[in-house]
Amino acid sequence: MSIASAINTTKSILSNTATQTATVSTNTSNTNTEDYNRRTAVTTTNPYSGATTVKLERTEDAALLKQTLSAIADDAGQQALLKGLVSLDAVMGGNESSATPSQYLAALVEALDTYATSPSDVTLAAAAVAAAGDVANSLNQQTSAVQGLRVEADSEISTTVDKLNQLLKDFEKVNDKVKEKISRGEDANDALDTRESLVKQISEIVGVSSTIRDGNDMVLYTSGGITLFETVPRAVTFDASAALDATTDGNAVYIDGVALAQGKGSSTSASGSLQSLLQLRDEVYPTYQEQLDEIARVTIGVFAETDGTNDIAGLFTTKDGSPVDFDTAQIVSGLAGLITVNTNAQTDPTTLRNGNISGVSQNTENASGFSDLLYKYLAGFEETVSFDGNAGSTTSATLLAYSTDSVGWVQEYRSNASSAAESTSAMQMRAKEAYANATGVNLDEELILLLDIEQSYKAATKLLSTIDEMLSALMQAAS
Repeated sequence: MSIASAINTTKSILSNTATQTATVSTNTSNTNTEDYNRRTAVTTTNPYSGATTVKLERTEDAALLKQTLSAIADDAGQQALLKGLVSLDAVMGGNESSATPSQYLAALVEALDTYATSPSDVTLAAAAVAAAGDVANSLNQQTSAVQGLRVEADSEISTTVDKLNQLLKDFEKVNDKVKEKISRGEDANDALDTRESLVKQISEIVGVSSTIRDGNDMVLYTSGGITLFETVPRAVTFDASAALDATTDGNAVYIDGVALAQGKGSSTSASGSLQSLLQLRDEVYPTYQEQLDEIARVTIGVFAETDGTNDIAGLFTTKDGSPVDFDTAQIVSGLAGLITVNTNAQTDPTTLRNGNISGVSQNTENASGFSDLLYKYLAGFEETVSFDGNAGSTTSATLLAYSTDSVGWVQEYRSNASSAAESTSAMQMRAKEAYANATGVNLDEELILLLDIEQSYKAATKLLSTIDEMLSALMQAAS
């Protein structure tokens, strides 16, 4: 080996060790940095200078990244659904479901039974009418609360869409930066880290799949195949509703002109939080509302009176005076928010006993001990009647059983969603851990590599010392 060759080799070794040391230092300082992928100084060998560092390579694992993005999206969707169901459970009164109609219907039955044993007692009559008022108030309040939850979900959808649009704009800037740096042969690893971080954030909102084109240009699609980003962000649009009620639907979310589907089921099919918010607003909350409406319809029917020819609303009626076909098993949208106790019953509670709140008195002899109608009402609570199957619950049950089943429907939905959320959370953690193990920084490995670099540096210094001795000997010989 000539002295010139030895000098070039030494310079190459020192340059390599400097680059490798800097790379290890950067890796070590980012050991706990989320979304940082390990860098490796890649070297090549040529016959002139030996090993030479040619680039800093970013550790990647496309298969594990795909799995991680899917796990993030699934967990975000499940957690958003569970959060909405917990909110619904809260407005129902928590674990005791103390605010639900089932509690107040049971209290009304008890009040009626007490009144039936002493039909001449005006105080007991007033208590029964007051209990009926509690039932109506419960249905009113539950309706108001459910529609409030729908409005909250609608508002959150709007906020989430705005966030998604901003993330896509940020993604465009970083994606362009990646392409620019790669085209210039510059280090694009930091930009690649940032781009991957944005993809993970986007996947929390809507499930994402991606493809890489020439120049490391990334294209994003939703898990349903809708184009989300291709060179430029695709439009994500949504018109928020100022108000929602039981008779109105919320607007759809459009991505590139295609409506985004809502999630389905307690172990939701939603990929990302946006589909779960649509599921809550358009499926979960409305279904419970429909059950409330069916409870209101049958409750009106149980206390129906007669005008001599037809059955008409008696103790319970509607706030706006609109008639209700309480005999047909068909949802009357928003009825639970309209039901109220007839003012005639509130003015004279004994009309409940006589059946002349709105109809013809059944107590023809005006007997103070008349209790036939009261027992008829009580029997009505035990009678099996038909309910609209579109309300998501049973189609044939007693009023009390149906109201209890309605509570059970929500609690079962929440329980199943909670179990599913535990699974998706565990899956997300495992996927992230596996990806971090494959692409992240391992401090032990970095320290071992640092020892290897140290040995290379020692070899370079020894070679440099030998060259110095050779040059000194040469200079002495020349003099």
